[in-house]
Parts: sequence; C-alpha cells; structure tokens
Amino acid sequence: MTDLLQLMKERQSSRTPFDPKAPVSRQDLQQILEAGSWAPTAHNMQNFEALVVDDNKILKQISEIEFPVSKSFIQENYLQLSFSEEELQCKKTGVLATMFPKSWLKPNQIPLKIQNENTDSQTERHHQLLSCTALIMLLYDPAKRAPASEGDFLGIMSIGCVLENMWLMAASLGIGLHVVSALSAEEPEMKIKKMLDIPDFLKIAISFRLGYPLFSPKYLRVRREIGGFAHINHYGKLGLAD
Repeated sequence: MTDLLQLMKERQSSRTPFDPKAPVSRQDLQQILEAGSWAPTAHNMQNFEALVVDDNKILKQISEIEFPVSKSFIQENYLQLSFSEEELQCKKTGVLATMFPKSWLKPNQIPLKIQNENTDSQTERHHQLLSCTALIMLLYDPAKRAPASEGDFLGIMSIGCVLENMWLMAASLGIGLHVVSALSAEEPEMKIKKMLDIPDFLKIAISFRLGYPLFSPKYLRVRREIGGFAHINHYGKLGLAD
C-alpha cells in the first residue's frame, strides 16, 4: 500500500468530469464505506448514515436539481483566493483564483452579476454530476449530539473524520473524489430527501461524487510549514526543533 503520509500529500479534490463508462465497483464502494466505519467519532457514537447512489437514472435526477451559488459563498470564497502562483506560495493557504469563474473575482459586483453567473456554474455542476457514476451522502440526526458539545462541534468533527477516511481509501484505490457541498443547502436538500425517501429528521451533512477523472489537471497545492503553525509548550513559541 502507498505510504500513508505520501498518500495524504497526493490526495486532492477531483474537480473534473468523471468517465461515465467507468463505474466504481461495489467492491471498491464497500472498502470506502468500511474505511469510513472505522473513523473516530465522539463517544463512538457513529453518528452518521451513508446513502450511496449509483443508479444512473437517479444521478441524472439529482443533477437536474437547481442549486445556485449563494452571494455569501462567493464573497467569503474571495478572501481565500490568490491571483498568482507567487502570491499563493507566499500565503501558503487558499487556492488560485483561476479555479473559479471570472465574475466571482469581483465581490463588489456580485449583486449585479450573481444571476447570470449561477446559470453558468449550474451548467458546469450538472455536467460534473452527470459524469459521476457514484455519489455518497453522509447523513446525521441533529437531535443527537456528543455529550456537552456546544453546537455538536464534536459530532460534526466526527463526520469530518469519516469523510477523511473515505477520501484516503478512495485515493489509495485510484478513485477520484469531489465534495459537492451545495447539495446540503436547504432547497436542494429538501428535494433530494423527497426523491430518496430520506426521513425528515435527518440532515445531509456532506455529499461527494466518486469516479475516474477523464483528466487530472495539476494545480498548485500549498501547506503551511510546521514551524508556521505548531507551538511548543507555550503559544507563540513556534516549531518543534531544539
């Protein structure tokens, strides 16, 4: 198996279309789900259900659901952007602006352009969803929470651990993964729950598409150095070196 740290470094979000003629096997889905089942969860609550969709007809129905990009997403996303590789390498956080539509890059003009931009971005999302052969949704019951966890912070963090385990397993199998967070928005979620018979008391925590990318573009990925975020014994004393 690939060295674990190297696998973590190579893992990435596959924002490209997936090959519609190359389905993810049930055996591989089983391994991805098993990896998720062994993720650490607060008090071993295992506070999630996983809904797997690999029926092409249902995937097409989901792709036809409207889920426009919100103004708040574009405005807040703008703060994470770098407009050159040099800027990104200097910041060591965020992503390149070239990964998003041009009109998303002028937050002061968003109120005037949001509608047209939604049409373009929605078309792209539909294309991506149509290209995937499997979609997994992690569901949870907001009425259940980790003990004494305000806002169920520990419970939500647990679901993040489940996603990470699944992502690393998918990467080890050569399967691309792309998170589609828009499906958790109120209107799309309501339509999906009705379509897939999801009980009202459950929420869609996160959704992600799986498949084999038709192409794998290389884009600059950055991380802070350990000496930039690790404090030893006292906050402000950065780095672990003696």
